[in-house]
Amino acid sequence: MEYGAFTSYDLVLLAEGLGVSVLLFLATFAIGLVLALVLATIRFYRVPLVVPVITMITELLKNSPVLVQLFLVFFGLPMFAQINVTPVAAATITLSLNTAAFIYVIAVAAIDATGREQIETARVFGLSNWQILRKIVATPASAFAIGPLVGLAVNQLQVTSLVSAIGVIDLTKVGNILNLRTLEPFIVWTVVGILYFLCSKAIARLGGRLETRLRAHSAWKGL
Repeated sequence: MEYGAFTSYDLVLLAEGLGVSVLLFLATFAIGLVLALVLATIRFYRVPLVVPVITMITELLKNSPVLVQLFLVFFGLPMFAQINVTPVAAATITLSLNTAAFIYVIAVAAIDATGREQIETARVFGLSNWQILRKIVATPASAFAIGPLVGLAVNQLQVTSLVSAIGVIDLTKVGNILNLRTLEPFIVWTVVGILYFLCSKAIARLGGRLETRLRAHSAWKGL
């Protein structure tokens, strides 16, 4: 390997790696959010036999290392199902499911935090479960969940760094490449760390603004 000093092209590599990390985070968080909301809705309707299965799967995903899940999907799934799984596909599947498991817990807690008297009052007025979920539960539950969701989002952004272990050229992988070429680990990993920090602060600030707006509209205003 040829060692050398930093070049202007290294900035391009870092930008590309950061773009991959951010896009992967946004995609998997969005998929995980949708999947978790579907699962939380199923639990709200108390579908027989399905809820225990959902609980078991989410517990497995929450309480096992993400890197192990990543290796299982990337190396194990092709052998088990005889299909080809690319590094990006494996990363997307793993992070989406892992994110969904944590968001599911947050969503369930947010729904359960809604005042039972409000729900019972809505039922007295003849609202269906779907109307109750949409008109009574959704806004206060969202206000309750936004704080934990922001914290989870920051964590999941950082978890994306694990995908470099299966060959995805994300920010961490680019950092490793530059580190091996320049032999300047302090500079390289400081820059990589700062980039992750700035993205995390952006998520936290955006989440804080959204939380303020949601809480302003979460007060009970009647039916």
